[in-house]
Amino acid sequence: MVNITSADTTDEVQEVGALDQLELDEIKSKSVAGAASYFARTILLNFIGIAASIVLTFYLSPEDFGIFGYVIQFIGILTFFSDIGLAASLIQMKTTPTLTDYRTTFTVQQILSWLIFLATVGIAKSSLVEGNAVWILLALGISFPLASLKTISAIKLERKLDFSKLVVPQIVEQIVFNGLLIFMVFNGYGVISYAYAIFARAIVGTTAMFIIKPWKIGLELNLKALKSLINFGGKFQINDLLARVKDNLFQIILFRFMSPTDYGYMSWAKTWSMYPYNLTVNNVMAITFPTFSRLQNNKDALRKAIEKSLFFITLVIFPLIAGMSLFITPLTHVIPKFVKWQPAIISFTLFSLSIGWSAISSPLTNTLNAIGKIDTTLRLMVMWTALTWLVTPVMIYFFGFNGVALAGFLISFTSFLPVVYVKKLIPINFMDQVWRQFGATIAMAVVGLMGMNIWKLSIKHMLAGIILSGLTYLLSFVVIGRHKLIGELGSIIKNKSALRKVGKLLWVKI
Repeated sequence: MVNITSADTTDEVQEVGALDQLELDEIKSKSVAGAASYFARTILLNFIGIAASIVLTFYLSPEDFGIFGYVIQFIGILTFFSDIGLAASLIQMKTTPTLTDYRTTFTVQQILSWLIFLATVGIAKSSLVEGNAVWILLALGISFPLASLKTISAIKLERKLDFSKLVVPQIVEQIVFNGLLIFMVFNGYGVISYAYAIFARAIVGTTAMFIIKPWKIGLELNLKALKSLINFGGKFQINDLLARVKDNLFQIILFRFMSPTDYGYMSWAKTWSMYPYNLTVNNVMAITFPTFSRLQNNKDALRKAIEKSLFFITLVIFPLIAGMSLFITPLTHVIPKFVKWQPAIISFTLFSLSIGWSAISSPLTNTLNAIGKIDTTLRLMVMWTALTWLVTPVMIYFFGFNGVALAGFLISFTSFLPVVYVKKLIPINFMDQVWRQFGATIAMAVVGLMGMNIWKLSIKHMLAGIILSGLTYLLSFVVIGRHKLIGELGSIIKNKSALRKVGKLLWVKI
């Protein structure tokens, strides 16, 4: 039975005020451990994901990629209705959530998730999707009620900054999803393989999360608790709605005006270009939102955390973006199965370069959300949504499906605005965190471009080019940024002997 109340809960509520040094050290320790866990998880999952993408690239046609990419956009829109911002509100809360808060959130999410499943059934019966796309859509739809069963467990782990446990279900999910997907595609099941893989992922992920962090599941609808959560969550959800309109709804409309093959080229380019972002930004943001929320009353600690996030994100993502942009062309020349994707090279490169700006803006908009400045991010999202809807059609008119990536690349330059907004609130030294990585990446790009005709000759030549370009980045960064790197590592590594070994490798005396 659902308990509907309007009275406040009597559970103990702990106010979060200024943090003492012991608490700051604990947050720092858990955040660093969490970052290490997420990075290790990401290396593993990206290896699995890339292997799966290679198999799919070999065995699926551009049209198959287009079908799956199209269906995913419907789920992206429906995801908006699955939470109404309650999960983010629980994580960002300055007080410790009560059992009533958790159960109220769980109850609302259950109601919404089953309504979403019914919506997917309605879409499946319409003329918007057909064939195998129907089964993929239904598999994604039923995953919503299953996923909502693990949300509270995940929130509890995030509030405790217990990221090492949080990554385990994600690893299990991706191994099952990609493993089953590869097996079925390899055995000729085609695009319907996604439906089976999606359903299996939802089952094992939910089971793993609840085993790791069980909680007292119950249905309750406390109106006062719900109102309090929506005060922040409502604005957060409006922000999310604009993101869905900007990305998912716009993609659905694009599919109606583009051929499945052209849409497949665009979808493939965007999917592959996102790997550096998923490797770095997504994982760091999963840690920084709860961490920054805990640090919002300590500006000095928050400033240092923001600067470290920017430094280490750009340290990794800048060379990855440059390397992918440089070597996508040789890849499609030396591997015959990749030849069919050559029309998507321009889109891939533009999408990849856009990620560079996103790597900077995303952590900073995440910062604004974490400290409660949701109104600012809302204004930014309104601007980005309007620009996407206005600029992209013009670019498509002149440049075809490549216009989607070109529009994204041009719009990405507005990402300097979050830097301006954050600097007004927190005195971060932005340029000091990124200029060394940018300089080393330019040196890497010059070497890569000079040998482009050589890298196209064979797989061996291409691998030699990748190694040479990577070494150019590393050596350039050692020359201009080794002292900065040692300083940043020194602030998070307590083992001095380990730090001396790193310094020796980078020619820095400690």
